[in-house]
Amino acid sequence: MAGRRPRLVLLCGLPGAGKTTVARRLERELSAVRLCPDEWLVELGFDLFDSGARDRVERRLWRHAQDLLVSGAVVILENGFWQRGERDEMRLRARALGVEVELRHLDVPMAELERRIALRNQEPGSVVLTTELLGECRSQFEAPTPAELDLFDPPLS
Repeated sequence: MAGRRPRLVLLCGLPGAGKTTVARRLERELSAVRLCPDEWLVELGFDLFDSGARDRVERRLWRHAQDLLVSGAVVILENGFWQRGERDEMRLRARALGVEVELRHLDVPMAELERRIALRNQEPGSVVLTTELLGECRSQFEAPTPAELDLFDPPLS
């Protein structure tokens, strides 16, 4: 895309919210690079719930994202960004690189998340996520407020 600026797209949402579906669409539409920690963890043979491995992979993907952003790319991070502090940190780091940053919050009702997770749990090779674990995830999730969303750039598409 001629004349486009580097941009970081953060996808915020709980398991089953559609982050990967949205990221894959944006990857095509924006000629972006999509970085998904869950896919990397699985590919490297780690347990998705291994917090130490997740932290290392997410830090490595951020270093890779920075290199891509500096080179002018559009980068999509599918980390989920459940906490306001994570989102603030990524926004400020990206702004320090001089790039635009957008936050896409995928707000899906709990009943729909449960339905999607139940379907995904039936897929061969999927990591089973129980309703109880989804509830725990939700209890840790801080949804972005309108004031927080105003701190980000508007979506490209």
